[in-house]
Amino acid sequence: MDLKIAVVGLGYVGLPVAAEFGKEMPVIGFDISEARIQELRDGFDRTNEVDDATLAETHIDFTANPAKIQASNFIIVAVPTPINGSNQPDLTALLGASRTVGQNLSKGAIVVFESTVYPGATEEACIPVLERESGLKEGVDFFVGYSPERINPGDKVHTFRTIKKVVSANHPQALEIIAATYGRVVDAGVHPVDSIKVAEAAKVIENTQRDLNIALMNELSMLFNILDIDTDQVLKAAGTKWNFLNFRPGLVGGHCIGVDPYYLTHKAESVGYTPQIILSGRRVNDNVSKFVVSSIVKEMICKGIDLKGAKITILGLTFKENVPDLRNSKVFDILDELHQYQFDIQLADPMADPEEAKADYGVELVPYNELEPADLVIMAVAHDEFQANLPANHYGLKEGQETVFVDLKRVFDRNEMPMSIHYWGL
Repeated sequence: MDLKIAVVGLGYVGLPVAAEFGKEMPVIGFDISEARIQELRDGFDRTNEVDDATLAETHIDFTANPAKIQASNFIIVAVPTPINGSNQPDLTALLGASRTVGQNLSKGAIVVFESTVYPGATEEACIPVLERESGLKEGVDFFVGYSPERINPGDKVHTFRTIKKVVSANHPQALEIIAATYGRVVDAGVHPVDSIKVAEAAKVIENTQRDLNIALMNELSMLFNILDIDTDQVLKAAGTKWNFLNFRPGLVGGHCIGVDPYYLTHKAESVGYTPQIILSGRRVNDNVSKFVVSSIVKEMICKGIDLKGAKITILGLTFKENVPDLRNSKVFDILDELHQYQFDIQLADPMADPEEAKADYGVELVPYNELEPADLVIMAVAHDEFQANLPANHYGLKEGQETVFVDLKRVFDRNEMPMSIHYWGL
């Protein structure tokens, strides 16, 4: 098969995929955002997943013209699959991409979906759209596969090339081609599975498992807080056993861990099964922000800090450290909880785009070096810049009075903090 690859969706997942294939062969890189396409043509990736040098050496034709997909016979779809306000799967982008691909689908082509979905979604939702829009028959005129994305934003060690790729298809010949195609650029190799549903299920349980383990740590943190036990010390002690799993408490946001379990529970409930453990874990993790704010308010009261007008600094707004993505960040939940009090709040995040923060979320970002000393500082996201500069800056706190430093990531050693600073962490 003379490969002509197109990647539909050039975000955190699609661009790294396109870039790796683009090192080996010409690739069509399609996105509906004209602004995104222009940035990539100019050699700039706002997600920081692909550096300028890599972009320059790849052979990618960046385009917002869907007709260019027609020349491709191997089409990879990597668009977002979030949840809506009711925690239900939102397949809007996926179905839109399926329509676009279907309208530009050539006979004999293979379409591989990478977007996270519930088991059965590719066959139940995507294939009918492809058939309707193209007038072609899957399994006869074109073929479909599923290969779940495993991109970890900001991770320069576990990359598209170094993570084993799960591949699947409904037809053996198509599976062979899909496996061989990904095998050309994934150094870790591929893992073929028997069906598309197996691959879909494997993806959602990867992150459901992490979600549940973090939920356990969060619940333990809440319990130990009541018992006046340092959770960090407990975990370090327990971690000396060889088979103890090193999960930590914390905010669970982003596009995978906090989303994928809802895709699985949606499918479970559609067939009459009500999951217990999965939903319980979600409830725990979704309530961490309330626990954090109620705890730090108590700490402020105990330290004699006047709540009315107290200055609070929140460091970090993105969904994880050293990435610029604000979407589905649980720091906004903390901000919402804090707004119930008459605090003077200032926000800083050197990774986030201030214009995006203002336009999409209605918040003002203060440059990190222009922050005023605060009564309480919450390090919500442990960007490298914060870790490097906070100690030298008295942790951004006022001097000569009682203050509180909240370390949600447990980056700093509480025993090394100045005596005037009260330390609190999950």
